[in-house]
Amino acid sequence: MKEKIHPQYQATTITCACGEVIHTRSTKQNIKVEICSKCHPFFTGLHKLMDTTGRVEKFKRKYKR
Repeated sequence: MKEKIHPQYQATTITCACGEVIHTRSTKQNIKVEICSKCHPFFTGLHKLMDTTGRVEKFKRKYKR
């Protein structure tokens, strides 16, 4: 590798809006994110199906499920 052309790779802290703190290494210092794997609905299993047009009920009536 060539000398003096690569960015500085240093210890950093990633902070989520939910309060989760992750210590890692990066080229940027003190990264703030809005959502992480601890609070994202996909990973927590709290994702709910929002049916505002009644399509789920229509499907269930049509196929009697």
